[in-house]
Order: sequence, then C-alpha cells, then structure tokens
Amino acid sequence: MWRRTYLFLVLVRLWFALSPSYLHPDENFQGPEVIAGQIFKYPVRHTWEFTSENPIRSVFPLWPVYGLPMLLLRWLWIGNGNDGEIPPIAVFWTLRVLMFVVGFVLEDWAIYELIRSSRHRRLAVLLVASSYVTWTYQTHTFSNSIESLVVAWCLVLIERIVGSPQESTVLASTVLGIVAVFGVFNRITFPAFLLIPGLRLLPYYFKNPLSFVAIITAGLFTTGLAIALDTAFYTPHSITWSDLIHNPVLTPLNNLIYNLDPANLAKHGLHPWYQHILVNLPQLLGPGALLLFTRPQLSLRLYSAISGIVVLSISKHQEARFLLPTVPLILSSVRLPKNEKLARVWTVSWIIFNFIFGALMGTYHQGGVIPAQVFLSKQPDATQAIWWKTYSPPIWLLNGKNEVLTTKDVMGLEGNKLLVQLGEIATCDAPADRRNNEYLKEKNGTYLIAPLSATWLDGYLENKGHDGLRFREVWRYRRHLNLDDLDFGEDGVWNTLERVVGRRGLGIWRVTRTCGRGKRR
Repeated sequence: MWRRTYLFLVLVRLWFALSPSYLHPDENFQGPEVIAGQIFKYPVRHTWEFTSENPIRSVFPLWPVYGLPMLLLRWLWIGNGNDGEIPPIAVFWTLRVLMFVVGFVLEDWAIYELIRSSRHRRLAVLLVASSYVTWTYQTHTFSNSIESLVVAWCLVLIERIVGSPQESTVLASTVLGIVAVFGVFNRITFPAFLLIPGLRLLPYYFKNPLSFVAIITAGLFTTGLAIALDTAFYTPHSITWSDLIHNPVLTPLNNLIYNLDPANLAKHGLHPWYQHILVNLPQLLGPGALLLFTRPQLSLRLYSAISGIVVLSISKHQEARFLLPTVPLILSSVRLPKNEKLARVWTVSWIIFNFIFGALMGTYHQGGVIPAQVFLSKQPDATQAIWWKTYSPPIWLLNGKNEVLTTKDVMGLEGNKLLVQLGEIATCDAPADRRNNEYLKEKNGTYLIAPLSATWLDGYLENKGHDGLRFREVWRYRRHLNLDDLDFGEDGVWNTLERVVGRRGLGIWRVTRTCGRGKRR
C-alpha cells in the first residue's frame, strides 16, 4: 500500500514540476538565466549580485547543476539537425524535469539511507514525498533546493565515515570535501546545517589522519577550482596566474561581508529573530511543526535542522525558503501521535494543508508570468513591455525577442505614474487596429502586463480614451494569483480575498494613445 501511495506522490511531484508557477525571481535570476546566456547566447539580464563591484554569487555550482544539462541539450539539438538556438522555453521545462529527477533520486535516496528502521523509513519517505515543499520549491531552480540535497548527502557521507571506522573511508572523505565546498559556494548558509553533525568527525579524523588529509586535499582543490571559475567569469579579460594570486574573486567572502551589514539587509526587509521559528517554519511544515515539538525523534538529521534554524535566526533578513533544507530533515525526525484518533486527525489536516498550499504555490502563485513571456516572444510588434504588480519576468524566455523588446518592471508604481510612463512610450492609435489584428503588422507596439485584481485599472480598460490612452486586451491567463496585492488593512479581509482570489488572473493589454494626424509612429 505504501509503495502505491509513494508512486502516486511522485506523479503529483512531477505534475507540479510541469506547472508554470513562479515562486520567486531568484529561481531564474540566480541560476538558469546566467548560464543560459553563456551557453545559448540569449540576451539576459544580470542582477546586482553579479554586477556589483564585489559580486556575491558564485558561478561554480551553476555549471554542474544547469550548465551540463544545457550543454547536453544543445548537443542533442544540433545532433538532430536543428538549426538556430533551442527555444528557451524548452530549456526551462528541461530544467524543471531535471530538478524533479534530481530531487526524486537524491533526496529520497538520502532519507532512505539515513534511517535504519524500515518502519520509520517508510513514514519518513511518505511525509517528505507528500509535502508541498517537495512538490514546489524542490522542483524549482532555487539555490536553496540544491542546498537541501547537499546538506542531506553530507549527512549521509558523515554517517558512512563515522559508522564504518573499521573500513577505509578515504573515498567518502574525499567526496565529502568536494561536496562541502560546493555547498559553501552555492550558499554561505550551508555550514550552519553541519555545525553539530560535523562535530562527530573530529574524534574520527584524530584517529584516522589519512582520511583527514583526503578531505582537506579535496576541499582545497575544489576551492581553488571554484575561485578560478569565478575569477574567470567576473574578469573582463583572460585571466592569468597573477589574477588568481593577486585579484581572486572570493564570492562566498563577499556574500558574507554583504550579509553582515544591517544596512544591506534593510534593503531586502528586516525581520525579528523569531521569524523563522514562529512564522516560516509553520508556513513550510503546517501540522508537521506540531510533531516537531510533541513527537520528535532525536537524530543527526534533527540536530542538523536545529543548528541551521538557530544560526539563520541570528540574521535579520529571514525568508521561508532559507529553511528548505530543514524540511526533509524534520519530517524524517518526527513520529505520528500514539493515539489512533489523533493520528487520523493529524493525517487529515496534513493532507488538507499540503493540498491547499500545493495548489497555491505550485499552480497559482504568479502562475501567469512564464506563459506571458512566451506570448510576448511571439508578438511581432512588441517593442515595449511594462510589468506592473508582478514578479520580475525572466527575460531569457523571450527567445531573442529582447533584442528589440524593452522590458520594464515598475513593481507597485502608483497608478497615475504608470499612466505617465505608458503615455510616453505608447504608439499612436489607428481605428482599423481596433477591429482586427492589423496591429500585429506594426513595427512598434507597447504592452502592459498586470494582474486582473488591479482594480485601479478598471476605469481605463473600457477603451474610452481616458488621458488619451486606449487599452486593448490581447491575452489573459486565469491561473495567476498576486499575493503581494493583499491589503487587509485598507480593503478588509473579505473584500481583499474577493478581489485577489475572485479576480485572479494575469492580463496583457496593447496600449495606444490618441495622436494628431500625421503623427503616427
């Protein structure tokens, strides 16, 4: 029975992996977009993490995770006799499937190996497989998702090393050195999860110096390789040994220095020290958080999660996704209530919680952004696109269209200022364009992308020429929710939900303006 349940949950995970939800811009801007621009030469946009004087993001972990699959995909594309570049949306879905496969194999395998009791192992595997975090965050291209896998496998390697003192552990120590350095260059928060588990290695390496030499040698070599790749990426000319010695780019150090400055963290939002414990953890675990405090099972996995939560709670900027590595660690370290009735109640609440959050985060959360970019990439007249009240769109999905299409993200700009910007770039209105699709033959076109829940636009979308602007709806996508538009304080709870949920969706309007004769452009 549990095997059939597990296989069903794997299919659920695959379904969500193939859904176009958009959980956070970082899932594109901190990984795939950077490497896609290197391999396929798509015009891309590098965020401040990569363009600042002291860059804080390493490209070293991006190459094996995203670069190698992209290179293989390009090789297959060319090998099949296809001309031109691979459509970026094909690359996008390939990476989603890759994250599904990697998570399905490595995460579940790690849990299976870390738990010795077959009964507890089945429960742990089912809990992790039925978590909406596994369905959504772990199938998206987050550095946090990769961190979850790296933490789990470091724990596996530590168990192998410490649990087999009579055997040679040189190979396991070598692999641990490589994986640990990879984890640090992927996210500087990674060591926080190994503080307590790592203590178990100290007495072992004291008695086994050869294995200690192996982990140090592998770590130093991997560190050197990572620094060389980062230095080559961020140096405008071909690097030399002098660059590596005198001007190396140390992205983890830059990242640490940046995040130790409260002024920098204030730009991204400051949170109280208890944000992770009282808000983020329940948001990720739901009813599972109750078992953490009432039915914990002490293990190396739980100690790893605790050390990570404690260290990350010191930082004043705390996002829920920073705790992704703790989810499989905690869910594999809890037990169901002893009372059969309570166990059933908990199971039902667990299913309902993950069903709701799975649909919300895996299907509707900013779900129209990716399809909208695909639509714009096929609009021959699109030269200006303004995104309002949505997440920043990944421009590499425009399939080269961004060479002529200027994308501008105005975030939550005031409505009147939005109209001013649209008026400055809108093309002139032609009566014939309103009756058919003749506008597609135009050389220039301005598009507004905004959530349907933005009621401020309602008075301007009736095409009565308010302020000289006309809006023609050309596309809409209903499976889109804009949770950043929640305003309970001003609109009240019911009115807010009615607007955001009842009017869910993302729309695209072609914007024109009234011009005098002879002034059409």
